[in-house]
This record gives sequence, structure tokens and C-alpha cells, in this order.
Amino acid sequence: MADLEAFRNEARSWLEANYPPSLKTPMTEDEAPWGGRKAVYKNPDIKLWMDRMASRGWTAPTWPKEYGGGGLTGEEAKVLEQELRRIKARPALMSFGVWMLGPVLLEYANEAQKKEYLPKIVRGEIRWCQGYSEPGAGSDLAGLQTKCEDKGDHYLINGQKIWTSYADQADWIFCLVRTDTSKKHEGISFVLFDMTTPGVEARPIKLISGSSPFCETFFTDVKVPKAQLVGALNKGWDIAKRLLQYERQNISAGGFGGTGGGLEIEDIAKKYVGTDADGRLADHDLRARLAAHRMEAKAFALTVRRVEQELRAGKGLSPATSIIKYAAAKLNQDRSELVVEAIGLQGLGWSGEGFSPREIGETRAWLRSKGNSIEGGTSEVNLNVVAKRVLGLLDHQ
Repeated sequence: MADLEAFRNEARSWLEANYPPSLKTPMTEDEAPWGGRKAVYKNPDIKLWMDRMASRGWTAPTWPKEYGGGGLTGEEAKVLEQELRRIKARPALMSFGVWMLGPVLLEYANEAQKKEYLPKIVRGEIRWCQGYSEPGAGSDLAGLQTKCEDKGDHYLINGQKIWTSYADQADWIFCLVRTDTSKKHEGISFVLFDMTTPGVEARPIKLISGSSPFCETFFTDVKVPKAQLVGALNKGWDIAKRLLQYERQNISAGGFGGTGGGLEIEDIAKKYVGTDADGRLADHDLRARLAAHRMEAKAFALTVRRVEQELRAGKGLSPATSIIKYAAAKLNQDRSELVVEAIGLQGLGWSGEGFSPREIGETRAWLRSKGNSIEGGTSEVNLNVVAKRVLGLLDHQ
């Protein structure tokens, strides 16, 4: 315990000395520190904060030091998280590489691949995107048809991916491809390649919310070096399933969120609905539903914390991440519905002087939340995973 307190004191002093004062304001969507070659920072302190944290390996605090990580124990990582929360620090790096790819590289990649990619992920030098879903292979991901042919000294890839988050902004992609057409699950491989490779094209898809975080991505005779195959040929499905567990865990832990600008949902409701003589929300029915939502959110947060503690204890991920992903999607959709209901007509604006930026933001967040139960594995698929792998139920024949 003394060593842990010494680490806390050291971390607190370092964070207080190195956290840029200009970042002590709520982060806007366009300020997110995704990193990568295409990154443009309106505030140079965003990059400074990323670099300072990466210099200590604290963008990936529990990864081994030999790959650029912090080498912290689970207990130390928890202390670091507490100290970051104490000063209300922004994330130093938001990265699919940290959240999804890095953990599976640590488990499945060879030593040369670990040394090549992991330090670059820690430093935010590469922004990654995920090549999984296809127009004909969404819920049934193993039905993917993107073809990968062995051409002797390289692989040749042809096909299409859909809902590729930020593919137009990414530097590299981790991609599932079919290397054996005679088998389904056993014919899939996991490859990495540069998005600037000839034959790669990403086209943004505009969502109902007006934003375009997703893309359709096309591969036409894309040449990929064989050294960029991760794991064994035709064994990519094992890696794919593992990565999906990390994806669902991190989507859930990070939440989906609205644009409330730091206001709690109850504060938003009081502002628009008003209060009674005792200072409580005037609409007692809405007040009861907000209280129920608050209890659900608290229970969810405690569950996520328990799963995180199990991870730090070395127990690894389990299919229970599907429970968390399902609950996170439902919670955020409920929150968005409640906020728009509380705001009333002002929560239905798209643009114009009659609506504040926060009102427009909440309207678009409500529309965006419709995708929460699709992305990262649909709610229906996650419920099937829970039924089979958590509850142990069997399909009726």
C-alpha cells in the first residue's frame, strides 16, 4: 500500500505539472485527440498532452514497457485513472488502436509486429479503422466475402466493407478477409494495411443526424505484404471474436453521450419544465422516470467498474461484455428520449436562430442514438450471445 500511495503522489504531481491549462474546458467533438497522420489540432495543447502522456506510456498504461506502454499494474492503472478524473483531464488519446487492435496484437501478433505497431499506437502516430461489416455480412459477420488471394510474395484483396468508422480519416485498417472460400468461419484471416495503398477508397455515409462518421470502403486489387497477416492463415475468426469483445467493452465503458455541455439530465429538465415550490421538477411523472433512469445508470456504472476490476485482476474478457454493450445502448437511447421530451418543441430543431447550439446538439444526439443498438454488434445479436454463452441456453431443435 505504501508503494501505491507513493505512485499516487508521483502521478498527482506529474499530472498537475503537465496537464495544459487550456484544456480545462469541456471537449468538443472536433477536439477529440484521435491522432494519426491526418490529424489537425485547433489547439496545439491537445497534441502536447498526447505526447506528454505517451512519453510515459500512459495512453496505454498497462501495456508492457517494451512496446511503449506504461507497464503499470492493475492497481496503479486504477490510481492513475482516479487522478486523471480528479483534475477532470480530457482523454490524451482516443484510439481504436488502444481500445481494440492493441490488445489482440499483444495476444496474437508475432514479436516483429508488436514492435512495429504497438509503440506507434501508444504515441498516436497511426489512426486505425475497422474493416469488419459488409453489405451482405453484418449480423452474420462470418459470411463476409472480401476476397484475399495468395499471389506468392503478397496478398491481393478485392471487396467492400460498410459502416467503416472514420475510414476517410484513418491511416491504417485492421481487416477481416476471406482466404478460403470452401469454409465459413475457418476461411477468414486478419490483415493490416495502409489506407493509402493503391486500390483503397473510402466514401463517407451521411447519417440522419447530419454527421458522417461511417464510410463504405472499397478494395480493388489491393496488394498487402504477407508480413501484415496477424496470426495464422484462416484463423482470423478467433482474433475477430476477441476484438469484438474489446470493442463492446470500450463502447460501453465510454458511453455514447449527448452534448449537454456538462449539465446533468435533471438540470436540463428543470430548465425547460420548471420546478415546484420545493425546487423539484414540476412534472412528477417525468421526475419519476428520470429517477428510474438515474438508478439504472448507476447500476450500469457499477457493473462496468466490476468488469474493469476483473480485467485488471487478469481474469480477461468474457461474453458478459455483450450484456454491457446491450445495456449501454438502451441507456443512452433512453437518455436521449428523456432529454428531447424535457426540452419539448425546442428539442426538435435542426437549425436556425430559434434554437441554441445545445438544443440542436441534443436533437442530433437523439437521432444519432438510433445507431447505438446497431454499431458494435446489434442488440439482437448481443442478446443471442448472452442467451447462449452467459445463460447457457441451447437452441431448440
